[in-house]
Amino acid sequence: MQLREDIRNIAIIAHVDHGKTTLVDQLLRYSGTFRENEHVDDRMMDSNDIEKERGITILAKNTAINYKDTRINILDTPGHADFGGEVERILQMVDGVLLVVDAYEGCMPQTRFVLKKALEQKLRPVVVLNKIDRPNARPQQVVDEVLDLFIELGADDDQLEFPVVFASALNGTSSNSADEQLETMDPIFNTIMENIPAPEDNSSDPLQFQVTLLDYNDYLGRIGIGRVSRGSIKVGQQVTLIKKDGTTKSFRVSKMFGFLGLKRIEIEQANSGDIIALSGLEDINVGETVCPADHLDPLPILHIDEPTLQMTFVVNNSPFAGREGKYITSRKIEERLMMQLETDVSLRVDPTASPDAWVVSGRGELHLSILVENMRREGYELQLSKPQVIIKEIDGKKCEPIEHVQVDVPEEHTGAVMESLGSRKGEMVDMVNQGNGQVRLEFKVPSRGLIGYSTEFMTQTRGYGIINHTFDSYQPVVAGKVGGRRQGVLVALENGKASTYGIMNLEDRGIIFVDPGTEVYAGMIVGQHNRDNDLTVNITKEKHLTNVRSSNKDQTATIRKTHQMSLEESIEYLNDDEYCEVTPESIRLRKKILNKNEREKASKKG
Repeated sequence: MQLREDIRNIAIIAHVDHGKTTLVDQLLRYSGTFRENEHVDDRMMDSNDIEKERGITILAKNTAINYKDTRINILDTPGHADFGGEVERILQMVDGVLLVVDAYEGCMPQTRFVLKKALEQKLRPVVVLNKIDRPNARPQQVVDEVLDLFIELGADDDQLEFPVVFASALNGTSSNSADEQLETMDPIFNTIMENIPAPEDNSSDPLQFQVTLLDYNDYLGRIGIGRVSRGSIKVGQQVTLIKKDGTTKSFRVSKMFGFLGLKRIEIEQANSGDIIALSGLEDINVGETVCPADHLDPLPILHIDEPTLQMTFVVNNSPFAGREGKYITSRKIEERLMMQLETDVSLRVDPTASPDAWVVSGRGELHLSILVENMRREGYELQLSKPQVIIKEIDGKKCEPIEHVQVDVPEEHTGAVMESLGSRKGEMVDMVNQGNGQVRLEFKVPSRGLIGYSTEFMTQTRGYGIINHTFDSYQPVVAGKVGGRRQGVLVALENGKASTYGIMNLEDRGIIFVDPGTEVYAGMIVGQHNRDNDLTVNITKEKHLTNVRSSNKDQTATIRKTHQMSLEESIEYLNDDEYCEVTPESIRLRKKILNKNEREKASKKG
């Protein structure tokens, strides 16, 4: 068997925030991929604004580095479980993985999640212990933890012999042992060259190319990104696409791109082992195979994670509709959702009985909220309903998604966290005291019990807790109400501007969400009530002026700081009878029925 020694294909996998995107940056810089005078941003692989702001990778990216005489194709994968569908497919394109682990935090839930997928596909691992220069790094213990994780996940003997490189991605340095001085990135490159297998060279065989990722471009239409598994492909070649349902379509390859650094380079030909992007067919999809017309041989269809959470997207019909957004009609919103389906294979959009509403299903709250955040930045206005988990029927029983939850908290908060997750039907499976005042707890919790939990968790642990969860399995539905908001809300009585006087009068009734001077409308939620019922309040009330001089006239009115909620918090906060109104400028919570009398009638009926 001949190998292509001039190429290596690897994926970088890690938990959120363990430094894989920073590591790719440094590998790109060190390899001389950029000109000396070229301006390059930090975390350049995170190309989307939201990725840069939140410090997470949402979409898988590919890049390539020339190191000595070898082209190393690197795929940077998302670390968050909501984007697990991306990780799974990318691993089909590579021969080995770089597992990045934080030298202080050690193995985290998503480390486990992505590594399990890599080991199942028999990929060769290289472990990079990052942030080795952190003051409380514990390299030897973390290497042992990684080994335990490999054994637990059923790694074979070859995979257990993984090499370890110690690195500080931030400083662009690495070494082969924890005691050596960190110097350059050469140890990482050399370890990749020695341990990651080169792809097989079967360029003379009939072509096989499978689409793993999609991109979209206004000029070229849909672009299929994937690896040439066998054979070779040229621009202008007539090829056949084998669809998921077995039907075939002929098309001509109009353009073909390879990757180097952050750029796509037009190429004329690609051979087995190359990672390329193709254009020429408008309805190409993930998992479909491109072959020659006289040799139809499809690769197995890729598995894509099913959605577990759904929300209803509704056209904005509040009194303030159309004030801030450019796109507010049902036609525009539907077009945008259909465009998202072009590249996001884990998303589903289903029409409803109403032409102004769609049920959008995704892999989790983060997956859906990032779609909404992108839409509002592009100028769309819409309303969202409370997220619901997707119930499936398995062997005649109704089943719901269960999450594996890992919590790291200071010892004094363990009781409160155990109690609150217990009330959400969580079942504790493990508890480890880590010795430094920190306790690691593991639970199995129904997904619906976690909707809206992160805000409560942060309050309980005073911001010191870390919570991570990944999808575990579908289990029979747990009886009874799980989770949800316990408090009622304060609802505005009439349209107007929130006044300082009105807010002062309400401060002892609960937490206020709007600042003085904010425009409100009847039925808009302006705060959280101290009790479990909703209360309609007059937040626009002004102080009556008289001609009698008051003795405390000169005292300045002071009010408490209001509580402003992010998009995720607002979505999590919703109850069944409420909407979250999202526009480019504002996020407002409101009741579905704005009129107070009609709302009371409906609640009596309910």
